[in-house]
Amino acid sequence: MKFATLPNGTPDGALHVVSRDLTRSTSADDVATLQSLMENWDTHAPALQTQYEALNSGGGDPFDQSAALAPLPRAWQWLDGSAYDSHGDLMQKVFKMDPTPKGRPLMYQGMSHEFLPATADVPFPSEDDGIDFEGEFGIICDAVPMGTDAQTANVHIRLLLQINDWSLRTLAPIEMKTGFGWVQAKPACSVAPVAVTPDELGDAWRDARVDLPLQVDLNGAHFGAADGYHMSFGFDELIAHAARTRILVAGTIIGSGTVSNENFREIGSSCLAERRGIEMLDTGTPQTPYMAFGDHVRMECRTREGDPIFGAISQKVVQAS
Repeated sequence: MKFATLPNGTPDGALHVVSRDLTRSTSADDVATLQSLMENWDTHAPALQTQYEALNSGGGDPFDQSAALAPLPRAWQWLDGSAYDSHGDLMQKVFKMDPTPKGRPLMYQGMSHEFLPATADVPFPSEDDGIDFEGEFGIICDAVPMGTDAQTANVHIRLLLQINDWSLRTLAPIEMKTGFGWVQAKPACSVAPVAVTPDELGDAWRDARVDLPLQVDLNGAHFGAADGYHMSFGFDELIAHAARTRILVAGTIIGSGTVSNENFREIGSSCLAERRGIEMLDTGTPQTPYMAFGDHVRMECRTREGDPIFGAISQKVVQAS
């Protein structure tokens, strides 16, 4: 199934079922919001599946991706991982950081009360803060009991997302040195307009990972196409890590961290910091600037046949008023 949230004058919007090709949608029967669905998945999913199949056979209204809010405009919890070792190892080498111990997922708890629409302009206070995009995949889970292990975590993965986790790179090192985590360096994330059930990916949902490339363009030029499969920890393992000492409420969002592959020089990157890191290793100095007001980033993951999945994130950076 595929879902989107359309504006209705409330903070959480109205849940809609979206056709597989993202051309049509219809209001979800008897389910007001995506959060309501996450809290009552087993109750509502069978009827929504029937509605989805009917929509794919025709009917519904035209679906305008640019009108959609984030699928879950606000969430009880947002936990972002850093599951691609190629990205983390590069950053450690460039900034001469102590190696992170292997065998344990990296994760922080970020801002969850707002997720931005996929096509909205994104305001920032200053270009001096080092404005960067980070292309990621994510999941939305239902309620996860404390102590859930990776072997049983898969059943809690209800929906998949495509995310742009905005970062302010100049502020990040300052906050990291405090040992208290990020606040200013991590503003609201943007999310592609459509959330999908894992079965929509077919064989590309493998080992609790998205086995597809994330295409990233910056100002109309190709920037990267890293494949999502190469996570050191799958989403099942990220759930188990997060749930070791807490329950995860229904609607918790967990991110993969910046999609990255070891052959980043050939396939490109999903964030500016990685590109700049490569340049520092190769030439001693970063050549690629961080984003300036007016710059535009686009991200989209499609099937290997070229069919749409989540829709596109397509956004311009602007000066905050």
